[in-house]
Amino acid sequence: MAQVGASLADIAASVDACGPTCLVVIDGRSGAGKTTLARELAAARPAFTVLSLDQLYPGWDGLRSGADAAITGVLGPLAEGRAGRWRGWDWEADAPAAWHEVAPGTPLIIEGAGVLTPAAAALAPVRVWVEADDAVRRERALRRDGATYEPHWDRWAAQERQHLRTHDPRSLATHLFRL
Repeated sequence: MAQVGASLADIAASVDACGPTCLVVIDGRSGAGKTTLARELAAARPAFTVLSLDQLYPGWDGLRSGADAAITGVLGPLAEGRAGRWRGWDWEADAPAAWHEVAPGTPLIIEGAGVLTPAAAALAPVRVWVEADDAVRRERALRRDGATYEPHWDRWAAQERQHLRTHDPRSLATHLFRL
């Protein structure tokens, strides 16, 4: 059962209990505060590396494929003690970018919409669902990404809704966080 109203200290305590090679996933809809929470958690636990799915999504229609690439290419191998690999996405060129490797044993936070699925839940002991009111989310996201994101808001939101219907990530979370 998820800890409702979790604080950063609650999540950090779960990370500490998980051990030095803990795997954490942070999911939520656009503008909910995933990136902010991941940065704060990494600042509190400096050994952790943060992987943002914004680096992997292959364009504006790539929520599912980006999240799946992180789960199968990084989270799964790390959970098995192997190196993880992921390929970046060059948003300006709208094309694949360089490959990256994550060393075995790396304590890792993966944050991004779509990452909390049953497959990820089986691999990551600490799973956070971040939520915020729709108007707040939209305002944050558009303030952050402005004119670049605005024309894509609805199509991205449709992919998020599909993720919610298919995977019910909130129910898979160990912590529910509101930023």
